[in-house]
Amino acid sequence: MYGNRRHRGGGTSRVVVGVSGSLGSLAALHHGVAEARRTGAELVPALAWEPPGGELGYRRSPCPPLLTAVREAAEQRLRDALDAAFGGADPGVVLRPVVIRGDTGPALVHLADRADDLLVLGPSGGLLRRRFRRSVSAHCARAAGCPVLTVPVPELRSELETLERRARWHLPVGPAPELLLMKR
Repeated sequence: MYGNRRHRGGGTSRVVVGVSGSLGSLAALHHGVAEARRTGAELVPALAWEPPGGELGYRRSPCPPLLTAVREAAEQRLRDALDAAFGGADPGVVLRPVVIRGDTGPALVHLADRADDLLVLGPSGGLLRRRFRRSVSAHCARAAGCPVLTVPVPELRSELETLERRARWHLPVGPAPELLLMKR
């Protein structure tokens, strides 16, 4: 079970990791575990969520049952991400998962509010996503009062995106023809 170690109080340094369940956030989670082990810090995997339509939309037409369902879905997504990252094993650090309501960047900056915290983030979505939403990493780097570590795109993610593009355009997904000629 995650978080089965005893909480050591408020004075412990923390490694706060932004988690969404993506490959990039799972890579950030593994970097966060390594940093927490190295420094003896507590690991705080955090998933931010907002009501459908954002806070303004919810204020205009509140629906408590919908809000509860969305919060529970966010909690499940965090549990699933931790399962995907650790496979049910104990990561070997003090773990305190947090689901926080709010826009991702500001919520993470609010959570990592101590000078001795470390905020670890994976890459912000793809090019199209960055066009329509602000970069969480850029916001946190500007606004955080603690060090921010951004983890690069995992090599596996790049390879999967390449395979997806090739499949979408009906191109061969096996080795390049030039490589096949070299083997002969």
